[in-house]
Amino acid sequence: MAWMKRIFLFMSINLLVIFTISILLRVLGIGPYLTPYGIDYTNLLGFCLVWGMGGAFISLLLSRAMAKWMMGVQVIDPMTRDSDLQQLVQTIHQLAKAAHLPAMPEVGIYDSPEVNAFATGPTKSRALVAVSSGLLSRMNQDELEGVLGHEITHIANGDMVTMTLLQGVVNAFAMFLSRAIAFAIAQSMRGDRDDRDRGGSSPFFAFMIQMVLEVVFMLLGSIVIAWFSRYREFRADEGGARLAGRENMIRALERLRKTFDLIDTSAQPAVQTLKISSHPQGLMALFASHPPLEERIARLQALRS
Repeated sequence: MAWMKRIFLFMSINLLVIFTISILLRVLGIGPYLTPYGIDYTNLLGFCLVWGMGGAFISLLLSRAMAKWMMGVQVIDPMTRDSDLQQLVQTIHQLAKAAHLPAMPEVGIYDSPEVNAFATGPTKSRALVAVSSGLLSRMNQDELEGVLGHEITHIANGDMVTMTLLQGVVNAFAMFLSRAIAFAIAQSMRGDRDDRDRGGSSPFFAFMIQMVLEVVFMLLGSIVIAWFSRYREFRADEGGARLAGRENMIRALERLRKTFDLIDTSAQPAVQTLKISSHPQGLMALFASHPPLEERIARLQALRS
């Protein structure tokens, strides 16, 4: 039933995005970018910016709710009488105060054997920090503080918004360049304007070129996004070390390395996580969103000097 729920949520969110952006295009007065005289680049740029940025920001606005629905996160009442959960809430709130967050994040837990924690939310004032039951059962308090300090740093650094902006810009550029180049190629292959029946002049041919180029540009953009994501993880490790102590942060990463088999590899795009997905080699390392744990540990150890 979990996969049906995810499919339903995926379809619902995409329909919401399409509906919202369609209305926004009308409100902004952005019309069709293809005219009898060629491409209206002003309308094309507006179209791509609205679709590229709009979809990314709608996902960000829904990120907290999506995390709760898709991962079954249960928000913990700060007044809970469960001593373990109360300690978890207090630890997160103490770290949040030390990081000078404008508001305390929601604290949640979800039932999973994986060793994982994540932070998500549209702003620093509307964030969620969630931990798995597997993490709580396998980490001691010092290690847990390291993990939570890392996640609080993600919120304090505004990483969710920054990654959304970067993804939106990549989306917009990929859409704009693929459409502009595809139109230019189709026009150059058309030859004589009166020869409307040649394969190169068909709308389907231009559409196929556009789709191929969009995939290529998105892949290239993914390399940039992945590089920044790895940089963001190093910064969060350093922030976690400042908030919870360098030794606690190193212990947390060491524990994650020992429990690698208990890490869920199906990360949700809207969920900023501490986990790594694999140890990619060669070209695939360019698309890795998280650095190897060994490299993260080595960087923290180097900070001692």
